Amino acid sequence: MLFRAIHEDEPGPKWSGLFSEYRNAYLTWWAREGVAVRPTYMEGLNAMRTHMPEIVPLYERLVELAGGGDREARFLSFYCPPRYLTGCSQAIWPGDKPLMVRNYDYNPHAVDAVLLRTRWQGRRVIGMSDGLFGLVDGMNEDGLAVSLTFGGRREAGVGFGVPLLLRYILQTCTTVPEAIDVLARVPSHMSYNVTVLDAERRFATAYLAPDRAPQITHAAVATNHQERVEWRSHARLTATVERERYLLQRLTLHPEPEDKFIRAFLRPPLYSLAFDRGFGTLYTAAYRPRTGRVEVFWPGRQWSKSFDAFEEGVMSIAYPQMTTAPAHYPGGA
Repeated sequence: MLFRAIHEDEPGPKWSGLFSEYRNAYLTWWAREGVAVRPTYMEGLNAMRTHMPEIVPLYERLVELAGGGDREARFLSFYCPPRYLTGCSQAIWPGDKPLMVRNYDYNPHAVDAVLLRTRWQGRRVIGMSDGLFGLVDGMNEDGLAVSLTFGGRREAGVGFGVPLLLRYILQTCTTVPEAIDVLARVPSHMSYNVTVLDAERRFATAYLAPDRAPQITHAAVATNHQERVEWRSHARLTATVERERYLLQRLTLHPEPEDKFIRAFLRPPLYSLAFDRGFGTLYTAAYRPRTGRVEVFWPGRQWSKSFDAFEEGVMSIAYPQMTTAPAHYPGGA
């Protein structure tokens, strides 16, 4: 699997080239239940105008670069997309510096694998892209970091795919209170746990759901359930309770330096090789909001990037036991 680090300040030829590369996979996934069941272009645009008006000009620019087609525009709205599930673990380091660490657990055939640094609408953002518009984790130049985990519930409803919420937060917010306002008002089409951390080390985790009001908590750990386990088979499959307990123990019983805390994510029970079940650990990311630096870890390999030092490049990673059949969608959540 090839990860790419790409820098392009304004949406342009690099973004357009990436979208062209993934277009067929994106649109096949998006239309897998039939085109008619997906919201129309105007429904998606109007929803974005209602809930995220600040990024509508950015959306329209990306649609133009994607070719301006109806399906491309409907896909890029992230409005009521098909269901997608994942694993993932994330936690806030209990030390004095703001540090968020997360594992992204997913199907290796269904991710963008692009660490993207942009300056869209004048604000610098670094993050792991999803659908090349959304993000599964990231940070902006004001020191706000954000990451998601699946919330462990099957319900789906009217709302946006959560990667676009992360993009919207990083494009428009500076602090955790501002991010909480967004998470409390913008609907998510499925259940996700979104953790935000700012340069003042304020943090919060929002439990989002399509069928009930968002819950804003001070949880420093998020795995794949919310206040309680509701989808038992998924919880057993992903060991969400065991991972949460393990992280809580590290936070409360074992004060440790930040490097040791990060390394814990590269070992079981957090690190997973369950690729035959579709959710092995694809990378570990550590976001440092105060210094604007992100580190991406794989066993024995590492990237270190920042807003002021972001060198483009590629990283080839071989995952053991990777037998999962290829998926249709290159951008997972």
